[in-house]
Amino acid sequence: MKSLKLIFASITILAAAGASAQTTLEEMSLTPEKCGGVYYAYPVTESHNTPVPKGYEPFYVSHYGRHGSRFLISDTDYERVLVTLRKADEADALTPLGKQVMEVMQEAWAEGEGRSGELTPLGYRQHRAIAERLATNYPEIFKGNPEITARSTQVMRCAHSMFSFVSGLMAHFPDIKPEMESSKRHMIYLCHSEPVSWDFNDNKLDEWRPEYTKFRAAMTNPDRLCRALFNSEEYIKRHINPDELMWELYWVAVDLQNMETDRELLSIFTPEELFNLWRVFNAQFYINNSSYPRSQGVNVDNARNLLNNIITTADEYVASGQNGATLRFGHDGNIVPLAAMMRIPGTYGYTNDIDSIHTVWNDWRVAPMAANLQIIFFRNKKGDVIAKAMLNEEEIDFDIEGYKAPYYPWPVLRQYLQNLADTPSRNFMPEEFRN
Repeated sequence: MKSLKLIFASITILAAAGASAQTTLEEMSLTPEKCGGVYYAYPVTESHNTPVPKGYEPFYVSHYGRHGSRFLISDTDYERVLVTLRKADEADALTPLGKQVMEVMQEAWAEGEGRSGELTPLGYRQHRAIAERLATNYPEIFKGNPEITARSTQVMRCAHSMFSFVSGLMAHFPDIKPEMESSKRHMIYLCHSEPVSWDFNDNKLDEWRPEYTKFRAAMTNPDRLCRALFNSEEYIKRHINPDELMWELYWVAVDLQNMETDRELLSIFTPEELFNLWRVFNAQFYINNSSYPRSQGVNVDNARNLLNNIITTADEYVASGQNGATLRFGHDGNIVPLAAMMRIPGTYGYTNDIDSIHTVWNDWRVAPMAANLQIIFFRNKKGDVIAKAMLNEEEIDFDIEGYKAPYYPWPVLRQYLQNLADTPSRNFMPEEFRN
């Protein structure tokens, strides 16, 4: 794809990761786009579907989707790097690689200027494709006179994701009439957080930040990169903040996969550099959104309203016999705690050691761009209802004794989920981590 792409050699797995590690340097080197974490472009192109038990037909889907691929949050995320490189070029301080990077930055800026935080064209395509697979795999849900509601947060990229998803459904079922809304009234469950979690994340309840800051500094090693971009040590010393520039380039590099340009910057980093920067980003996201033990569950508990909404809304469809869909659209900071609260395998884990977070939890596995949770409901002629859940279109194996994944009787799955919603998430932590 990309003009600067290097061939990554086979790399020995880091000893520190251990045999139980979910993610290793080797794995990330084979697919460096994963080092973008929650910037990883949605990787699924075909959903996995175990045959439905005989006699059951789908009638309802409950959906929560993160917005699709987007541009960086601020125009200054592009401008800062470009200004730095242009000034160096004027001073004749760029290496040939530095000049190539400046060219890529100019292309990225030409595409991204004035679009900060908005969906990229890829983001639209992702949601349309997810919806089309849903319509193709479960057409019975959308036949007749389905009742379909679609709700998004007030952020435009979420509303646009909703519009694109609905357009994907209507490509197959043009007569459906989804009720769409993006307003404050739905934020209480679509994008909710409690003050106690704000205080923890602001480092007011626990002194986690000094340890994280030390880890970030240890993982940020920009000297080689700066020497590769600039031809003068004196220029670097006088005009460049190496740590800041490395991180600024990282953000652009990991987000280019979400844009239309065919250029890339991941290969200006060594595999180890990219892996270590991702580990820092991954650690921050785990601490602020998932099952980090020192938080005592306050971030995971932010998903309680959302999980209760999923349960109660499903109950209404099950009781009424109505077919249709409940479609919700929000952010990575919502689907991450939801997945952890639901105890979906691979979406939670426990360690207080910041250096080992990547061995128990990975952001890109849970919340790539356009991440989604779907619960599909099926009914037989007797009125029995079963359900299966899918995270990023992969079937979920819940830890429910006596039942085989992916299909569970709805009363059983409902009781399991309601218990999780009603119980402080710290209660599910290993005893040694509870305060």
